[in-house]
Amino acid sequence: MILDEPNFSLDAKSIHKLSTKGLSLKTLKEQIDEDLDFLLQLWHSQGLELVKHQGSFYFTTKFIPIKDAIFCIVDIETNGSKIDKHQIIEIAAVKVKNGKIIDSYESLVNCKEINPHITEITGITVEDTKDAPVLKKVMYDFKTFLGDAVFVAHDVKFDYKFISLSIQKIGLAPLLNRSLCSLSLAERTIESYRYALSYLNVSFNLNPDAVHHRAMSDVMTTYELFKLSLANLDDESIVSVEDLIRFSKEAKRLKKPKFDPLLESQE
Repeated sequence: MILDEPNFSLDAKSIHKLSTKGLSLKTLKEQIDEDLDFLLQLWHSQGLELVKHQGSFYFTTKFIPIKDAIFCIVDIETNGSKIDKHQIIEIAAVKVKNGKIIDSYESLVNCKEINPHITEITGITVEDTKDAPVLKKVMYDFKTFLGDAVFVAHDVKFDYKFISLSIQKIGLAPLLNRSLCSLSLAERTIESYRYALSYLNVSFNLNPDAVHHRAMSDVMTTYELFKLSLANLDDESIVSVEDLIRFSKEAKRLKKPKFDPLLESQE
């Protein structure tokens, strides 16, 4: 579970209770070694808000309707997949509220070495990044931009973990924002033969001007996919952000077509 990071010492059962029926003060104090008020402030600085309601603690997102929530749709490009050897070379994000983009952020990141294979995929060269801010500056700026918004990405675990570890690299505490995977949500709201972002883009004409593997382009494609998924929700019980997160993880996936309709259309 993404929240099971260093500096967030609650067990999985307690984390689940924070999103559902609440966690008692007694249970909360049994699992932490530090002052509760201090930890609540620390978690707030890491993008996580808890609220006390009728004597128990909950994620604030349990009480925030989907239409009132701020979702931050994020994408990164990296010069490799291993955080100990590689780094972010481009990051982009948009904040979305009630289906509308309310803010955006994007930046290249100064990088001394980019594998030719990565350049072939992304089109980004070392020369392109030479005047870009360093990772520390970009991570500070992105963390400020993200705030306590719900972190959304396509296959969210990679982007979330890579960014969180990059933030730790520069000496800050890891992210604790609630997160949502647009791929998992799409699997439960959109019938498709495949769920790769590029495939979904072609299938549903999400972003006609897409340049795959460039951060802001992929963010805009994910934004359109996210809106389509929300439009296809037909369960009236899904009201809050936590309802949506839980649905994206636990609801039954839609049945895939037996044959690839894109291949059939090309024949």
